[in-house]
Amino acid sequence: MKSRSFIFPLLIASAASLVQAQEVQIVKIGLAAPLTGPQAFYGKDSQNGARMAVDELNEKKLIVDGRQLRFELLSEDDAADPKQGAAVAQRFCDLHVNAVIGHTNSGTTIPAARIYNQCGLPNLTPSATSPELSKFGYNTTFRMLANDSTLAQAIAAYTVNVLKLKTVAVIDDRSAYGQGLADAFKTALRNTPVTVVTQQYTNDKAVDFSAILTAVKALNPDGIFFGGMDPQGSAMLRQMEQLGLTRQKFLGGDGICTQGMEQRTASLKIQDNVVCAHSGIALDRTAASRDWKKRYDAKFPGQFQMHGPYSYDAVLAVAKAMQAANSIEPQKYLPAMSKVHFAGVMSNVQFDARGEIKNPTISVYTYQDGKRRLAN
Repeated sequence: MKSRSFIFPLLIASAASLVQAQEVQIVKIGLAAPLTGPQAFYGKDSQNGARMAVDELNEKKLIVDGRQLRFELLSEDDAADPKQGAAVAQRFCDLHVNAVIGHTNSGTTIPAARIYNQCGLPNLTPSATSPELSKFGYNTTFRMLANDSTLAQAIAAYTVNVLKLKTVAVIDDRSAYGQGLADAFKTALRNTPVTVVTQQYTNDKAVDFSAILTAVKALNPDGIFFGGMDPQGSAMLRQMEQLGLTRQKFLGGDGICTQGMEQRTASLKIQDNVVCAHSGIALDRTAASRDWKKRYDAKFPGQFQMHGPYSYDAVLAVAKAMQAANSIEPQKYLPAMSKVHFAGVMSNVQFDARGEIKNPTISVYTYQDGKRRLAN
């Protein structure tokens, strides 16, 4: 009798455990970014931010439709290549993930967004800023930061009103991001006292800019605007110093407003000539953002660039939409994405009808003594 009375509670406990295990539902979050190649540090930063959010959400044990959620992060390398990005997008559709955070580059995000739209998969980019992305009208695509038009207007205003430059040369890397930002900057300078004296082109793999900079030097502009990323931006600044272009301000957007740019140009005498801007508040501006950065650095020492907070906020936005819709199914929670509104790390997260972040904050930075400092 003792053995029977002992076994019976065990059977009940085992059955209860089985039911409890069945009540957990998996939420698969895809992360698409360059995880190899020269831009891998950007992709890993985005991956880290998403990982932080996933881990913290799992600690909260959210309940949706009566079942506890367990978030899982599935990372795919798009190598900052449009074709590989499209292949990654199709793979995520085939895997029936619940949402995608990505891609990093505008050039990969734009073709991938079309595929996500076709399979009805919500995708939130933490870093792609080309205005072209929202022109397609995909209701599945959302952007976590200001687009290039908004960013360029802020840089142009600072160029005119604070720096008071009269002439600038514009260089871009012909990528969707770099060209889009450069064109937006030129447009923003229309009807201002600033004259664009030349526009030059390179590519996002280039390392030698001597011919371009020699042509620019002959025109002696007050500033040089670069539409591109920091691997090329830091090399360009180094070659500017070598060629004696030491009085010119070096202007750019979020691509050169990174910790990587700060580190790569630390030895240059003209580092203080850099003026850059990115979307969102400075991470040292509020107690909440300082706390987030402290948690990030503890979890991923020395890896922060700039996109981590946006991918973190993107995962939280998805979770909040799922809670609001009481479903993890994309077709059911997608309508709730337009109603998401919360205080994120970088900004108040809320989307307009085109999936753009509402009322984005722009932070402009200058350099002093080898460190980026908030200018506004």
